[in-house]
Amino acid sequence: MKAWISSTVVAITILGTSLGVQAQTISRIIADMGLSPADFEILSATSDAMLAGGAPRVGAESNWVNDETGSKGTIRVRDVRDNCVHLQHFIRPEGADQTREVRTRRCRDANGNWILTP
Repeated sequence: MKAWISSTVVAITILGTSLGVQAQTISRIIADMGLSPADFEILSATSDAMLAGGAPRVGAESNWVNDETGSKGTIRVRDVRDNCVHLQHFIRPEGADQTREVRTRRCRDANGNWILTP
């Protein structure tokens, strides 16, 4: 349940920040980026897996691909500072002319959970 909530929060923040529009529904934001809900689930699972073993090292990368849609991306650890990890997401939805970059930050709470933070 925590992973699902974390992924949903990540979805709202990543997609809302990348488009600069927060009044839209999450399904509309995902559609505007060109990602399917399944694409976003794979992206979120990849981010979660990178953090599952604790703080990753700067420069660590993990790729994701949705074989059903053809969308793909890379997640790179940009910085690790204090209890926070700064991630770069390079996203290329199927049919997109160019890769889109989105940056996020997750910090550990007192219970050791990675929480998306501004």
